[in-house]
Amino acid sequence: MLGWQTTAENKDIIYYQMNGILFSLFDRKGLASGAGVSDQGEGFHSFTFAYNVNSRSEVDELFDEMKAKGVEVLKEPQDTPFGSYFFYFADPEGNVLEVAYNPYIPLDNEGNTITHYHIDDV
Repeated sequence: MLGWQTTAENKDIIYYQMNGILFSLFDRKGLASGAGVSDQGEGFHSFTFAYNVNSRSEVDELFDEMKAKGVEVLKEPQDTPFGSYFFYFADPEGNVLEVAYNPYIPLDNEGNTITHYHIDDV
């Protein structure tokens, strides 16, 4: 209805290009499971922001910085079957945030998402 263009989707998730960022929709249980938190009650707000970087090493650098500063880590860095690498953490209000490297999401020189490659086979 809003005229947004789908850049990638599969049975679990859909991505829309939004001027340098990707807006994605994912089911509540799947998102909570991926973040390592319960999907029940007020502790999980049914959304997360993902900060995408260009490499696994950037994920590790940010993880080390955040852990050294006492940030609440929800899930340590880990690989996915489709080649991405990520971790989840909570902000002071308990919102779930993600730092990720995803080979399906190319970034420009300023770190903006360009698109999301098709993920039909993922």
